[in-house]
Amino acid sequence: MVMQLILASTSQARQAVLRAAGIIPAQLWPPATDEAAVVEAANRASIAVGGSALTAAETVQLLAKAKAEDVAERHRDQLRQQRFTGVILGGDSMFLLDGELLGKPLVPEVALERAKQHRGKTGVLYSGHWVVVVENGEIITGGGLVDSATVRLCDDVTDEELAAYVASGEPLQLAGGFAIDGLAGAFIDRIEGSHSCVMGLSLPALRRLLIGLGLNYTALWQQNSN
Repeated sequence: MVMQLILASTSQARQAVLRAAGIIPAQLWPPATDEAAVVEAANRASIAVGGSALTAAETVQLLAKAKAEDVAERHRDQLRQQRFTGVILGGDSMFLLDGELLGKPLVPEVALERAKQHRGKTGVLYSGHWVVVVENGEIITGGGLVDSATVRLCDDVTDEELAAYVASGEPLQLAGGFAIDGLAGAFIDRIEGSHSCVMGLSLPALRRLLIGLGLNYTALWQQNSN
């Protein structure tokens, strides 16, 4: 029996990863999560009890959970009406370079600065995943898992090449400011870890996460997908 998946995102990269793996989201429901506020509140709460600020892994996991749970809660009535059975998947990715955790650059100036900073260096791309399990429209349980991969940018990439890449607009909405499956593919010297993790959704992590929740990953496959 095919198990349905709702993606708590409209990310083209995550959709591409899923579709290439034979998983076609039943719905694309974007979250209404204030990411900065969520992270700030968590850091403040941790520091207030003598703890430290969130690590990179904790940050992406927190945000993936917040997104999946936000979508599940806001669409609770619709899930019940449809008697939906399946999972809601939330994800978040951030890039750690030189000890700094980087999200989407958003503007060309920041994207170019980060690309030059990354040149010839290795950073770590963290991808957080959170699954909300729904049965007959009712939320049953949830769980999360983080994966990471190292990414090295070639040291011989020129300023002109980086400027052309930024001018394309591709890196502005991407964690770390690059896409291994896009125009920057020729600039990436090597990766260590899951290729899909670098694209923002680790398929090995998703599989392990579902198994840990007692679910069958292969039930997500759409046998008639192209």
